[in-house]
Amino acid sequence: MHRIHWFDQRIREGKYPNSGHIAEQFEISRRQAQRDIEYMAASLRAPLLYIARHRGYSYEDKTYVLPHLYMTEEEQKVLKYLAYRYRQYDYDNGETVQRIAHVLDRFTDNEAYDMNNRLPQFELNPRIIQHFEKLSQAIKDAVKVDVTYLDDAGSSQHARMYPLKFISRFNADYVVVYCETARSQRTIRLDQLLQIQVLKERFELSSTLDMDGVGGHQALRRKPFVARVILSRPHLGDSWHGYRIVAQDEAAMDVEFHDIDAFLQHLLTTPWESLRSPKWLRQKLLARCHDTVDRLRRDE
Repeated sequence: MHRIHWFDQRIREGKYPNSGHIAEQFEISRRQAQRDIEYMAASLRAPLLYIARHRGYSYEDKTYVLPHLYMTEEEQKVLKYLAYRYRQYDYDNGETVQRIAHVLDRFTDNEAYDMNNRLPQFELNPRIIQHFEKLSQAIKDAVKVDVTYLDDAGSSQHARMYPLKFISRFNADYVVVYCETARSQRTIRLDQLLQIQVLKERFELSSTLDMDGVGGHQALRRKPFVARVILSRPHLGDSWHGYRIVAQDEAAMDVEFHDIDAFLQHLLTTPWESLRSPKWLRQKLLARCHDTVDRLRRDE
């Protein structure tokens, strides 16, 4: 951006700058300098006009001004989150997504934050970001935290923990912690955190801690689940209300999903004829339906 501002100023001074001038001024290659000029024309909509007799550029429209090129700290955080998330993607069109991550990184200050301890967020919930900021600082300083969180049953729990690292799996973000009370390692979803207090008490990492493990919690899946669903008639398209269809035969289709609870809710609200597999998903859906019927009967 500094090079672009310099180039813009030289044009306004009537100096007719070109890629050679940029390369010489900033000690970069002519090819990289030319990319700066192309970026101005394509992305910043600069009305650049090459003047052959001056071997340089001018503005065809003298009223043109550069758009606002600076980002706030919060905007840079958003780009960091997205860049980190895209770097974790290793599925379809992976190379394209990795290039996007590289481009986003170029617009952020990599010296300001350690991305190994930064958490990407697609849903930029202010409360989750605040929790992330506190935990990031605690990880960096190796200090303990007091945490209030919701367990899997929805009950509020309180514990003193050592935050170790962040992990991300699709639409869910987790912090790996060592629980001082339970003396075990586990993971907690960030959207289940209610309150965090960063303490001044430091902790030393034990060589027995498994930094790649997830403690007593169920291991997080990288690959999606696949459900075999039968509809009343053939379905057109490559997705079923947002869920990707990986195989289709007449009215039967194989649908990928990652969040079990969300997909169960989808099955309860969307018409279908038969759920052929997996068997465990059929059992979970049946149990949820039985529970709903039992609660309705209690009200009679």
